[in-house]
Formats: sequence, structure tokens, C-alpha cells
Amino acid sequence: MLSVSHTMRFRLLDEITELEAGRSIIATKRLRPEEDYLKDHFPKFPVMPGVLMLEAMFQASAWLVRFTDDFEYPYVLLQEARSVKYASFLAPDQVLTVSAEISKHDSNITKLKVSGTVDNVVAVSGRLVLERFKLSDRYPHNGSVDPYSRHKLREEFARLWKN
Repeated sequence: MLSVSHTMRFRLLDEITELEAGRSIIATKRLRPEEDYLKDHFPKFPVMPGVLMLEAMFQASAWLVRFTDDFEYPYVLLQEARSVKYASFLAPDQVLTVSAEISKHDSNITKLKVSGTVDNVVAVSGRLVLERFKLSDRYPHNGSVDPYSRHKLREEFARLWKN
């Protein structure tokens, strides 16, 4: 049996501040001092782990892809992270501003240029390749889940994008 999660376990975006379907997104994440992973990474010099910075870029990109397709494809997977470069840290109470720009959007693959800045300084950058699909296309017997997934994702999106 296929298990489907409709909400992200780790929501790494606080707000979408700019959004243009088919083109780009800008979102923010304030690193709060009480975030659980900071206790271990690193106790005397707490910073956001690089993999979570990458996850924030993926999450912003996934929202852009869903919005571009009017949520037709609720499932978005990271296929590749290319040329990811880390240049700076994100410390507690700082804000990571994530931007993603679509460079190619075809039938089921989207390629994006992504970056995260802290105080207008690039902290992380790279290129992502995302795959999008409907559950009904892969698992016809679970196709009835797609409308529910779209509904839950639209609810989450409304919390992030308050245009």
C-alpha cells in the first residue's frame, strides 16, 4: 500500500513574498533559536544545516511548479540538485531569502536556478531538476487521492502566500 503525506514534516518556509507563475518565486525562512536541529548543529555555533537550506530551495521551487500548473500535479519530487555551492551560514534570528527561477518547464520535468541569500549575501546556490506527477498517473488504484492532495496543498499554500 502506498503511503501519501499531504503536509511537509519540516516546513522550511515562513512566507512566499513574490510569485509569478511560470517564472519565479521568492520566499523567506527566519531561523528561530528554538529550532530543534540547532541543538546538534552545532551546539556552540548553531547554524542551519546546508541540507536544510537546500530543502528550503526545493520547497520554494515545488510551490512555484504547483502554482504554475494550477496544482494539476500535486506531487513534486527532487530529481537532481546540480552545482550546489555553499558560501555562508544562516544563524539564529537571521532570514534566508530563497529565490527560484524556472529555466525549463516541459511535460513533467522542471529545471530551476535557485539561490538563498542572508542579508543580501549569497549563502547557497545551485540548479534543481524537479519531476511532477499525479498519483493517478502512476498508481491508478490510488487516483482518488489526487483531489484531496490538491485541496490540502492549496490550504498550505494559502498560509504561505497571502497576496
